[in-house]
Amino acid sequence: MKENSLKKLVYIALMTALIAVGTMVIQIPTPYTKGYINIGDSFIFLSATILGPLAGFVSGGIGSALADLLSGYALWAPWTLVIKGLEGLIVAVLLKKEDKSFSFIVQVAVFVLAALWMVLGYYIGGAFMYGSKAALADVPGNILQGIGSVIIGSVLVASLSKVKYFKDIKRG
Repeated sequence: MKENSLKKLVYIALMTALIAVGTMVIQIPTPYTKGYINIGDSFIFLSATILGPLAGFVSGGIGSALADLLSGYALWAPWTLVIKGLEGLIVAVLLKKEDKSFSFIVQVAVFVLAALWMVLGYYIGGAFMYGSKAALADVPGNILQGIGSVIIGSVLVASLSKVKYFKDIKRG
C-alpha cells in the first residue's frame, strides 16, 4: 500500500512538472486581460485520464498556477489554480469508471466540456479583474487554446493509452 501511495505521489509530481513546462513552452500573450494562450491543458487531460480525480485536480491546478508564477503572470495564479484544477477534476470524474474503456468520441466530448469550463472560468476571472468587455475580448483566444488542447490531448491520451506502462499506471 505504501509503495502504491508513493508511486501515485511521484506520478502526480511528474505530471505537475509536465503541465508547468507544457504551459510555459508556448505562450501567446492576450492583450486585453494580460493572460496567454498555451497547450498545458493537453497535459491536464492526460494526467486526469491516466491518474484520476486527485491527480487531475492537483497537477492541473498546481502545475498551471506554477507556470503563471514562473512566467510573470502571478496575478492570474489563484484563478488558474482553481480553473485548471477543476478542469482536471471534470475530466477525471467524467471518465472514471472502473475497468471500462471509453470510446475516443466520449473522451473528446469530455475534453471539450472541460475546455468550455476553462473558457468560462477565465471569462469570470477576467471580468472580475478587468471588466466584462476585456474578458469577452479574450474568449476567442481561450476557445482557440481549448480547441488546440483538445486535439493534442486526445492524440496524447489515445496514443499513450495503448502503451503497457500507462495501462499499468491507470490500473494501479
